[in-house]
Amino acid sequence: MPEMKPQKGHSPSTPVIQVRGLCNRFGDHVVHENLELDLFPGEILGVVGGSGTGKSVLLRSIVGLNTPSDGHIQLFDVDLTELSGTERSLYEQRFGVLFQGGALFTSLNLMQNVSLPLVEHAGLTRTEAEELARMKLALTGLPADAALKYPAELSGGMVKRAALARALALDPEVLFLDEPTAGLDPIGAAAFDELIVTLRNALGLTVFLVTHDLDTLYTTCDRVAVLSRKKVLVADTLENVAKTDDEWIQEYFHGPRGRAAIDAHNRLTRQEPV
Repeated sequence: MPEMKPQKGHSPSTPVIQVRGLCNRFGDHVVHENLELDLFPGEILGVVGGSGTGKSVLLRSIVGLNTPSDGHIQLFDVDLTELSGTERSLYEQRFGVLFQGGALFTSLNLMQNVSLPLVEHAGLTRTEAEELARMKLALTGLPADAALKYPAELSGGMVKRAALARALALDPEVLFLDEPTAGLDPIGAAAFDELIVTLRNALGLTVFLVTHDLDTLYTTCDRVAVLSRKKVLVADTLENVAKTDDEWIQEYFHGPRGRAAIDAHNRLTRQEPV
């Protein structure tokens, strides 16, 4: 059987990711049951939900770090679970992942962290990979002297940016972000939100964003998917999601923090509060 070659380019109306009938069970505990979700080219999709709704489990299932109990997950029109190891590796290079804690190798400096996938997967020499790694670090707003620093020497915000640079190392088409602003102060979180939008626009990325941060939703997301009752309860624009007749959604979007986020967004866009 000839080796499958991933094909770039999708119609805006054709999902990059299709999740159908997804079930995730851990023993007797059912996290997802018949969950369905689409991610479209070029959009930033925010995924929210209460504690225990499986936001990170969903992300890990899509990128292949968790094997679902049932259902199908297609990336780029292909079910990755049906591919050989070599074929799957080619497709996995088309997405990057930023984990909540950064997941950087503590024994490597930032340049080495970012250059590692370039050496392993892109076949670059160490010199070529390190040169490109410096460019990726600069792309995320880190100063040039950060390249030789180790994760323990960095602030939380710098760790996030370095981890983002590594996620972008192989020029992915889809970027997965797991709570990217968790642990950041409001100023750092706002700057990171702006960076996500800037990179999406500049690089043509499609972004799957797990977050609990309302400011992040209003600043970055084109659509929002709400996980509840083991499935996607609604996936739509922020305006439409906020109108959904559901107790958790109403409390989340219209509680004190929700109102504050809306007011801040309206001020930034020079709109009057509703």
